[in-house]
Parts: sequence; C-alpha cells; structure tokens
Amino acid sequence: MESFTSMFALVDCNNFCVSCDQAINPALEDLPVVVLSNNEGCIISRSAEAKALMLKMG
Repeated sequence: MESFTSMFALVDCNNFCVSCDQAINPALEDLPVVVLSNNEGCIISRSAEAKALMLKMG
C-alpha cells in the first residue's frame, strides 16, 4: 500500500490582484490602482500608490 504525504502551503501575496493586473497591463505600473469586489464595490486589493492616497480596504 502506498503512503501519501499531505502538503499545505499558505501564501500571503501583497497586493495580489493588483499585481496580476499590472503584469497583464504594464501601463498600470506606478499608478494608484484598486480592485473592487463584484457585488458591493468594496476595495479588495490596492497598489502601494493607492495606499499612499490613504484609500481604505472594504
């Protein structure tokens, strides 16, 4: 009988959604960028430039 080892990973990605958008569209780099949720329109991710403008999450 084979034995299987479970492996788990917890990844904390800083500004993950914004980083993905900036990787796809380099014109967004160095601009304040936020990503909004689908239903409520709450900010779920923000770039460092958006944080500097003191835009709040949620």
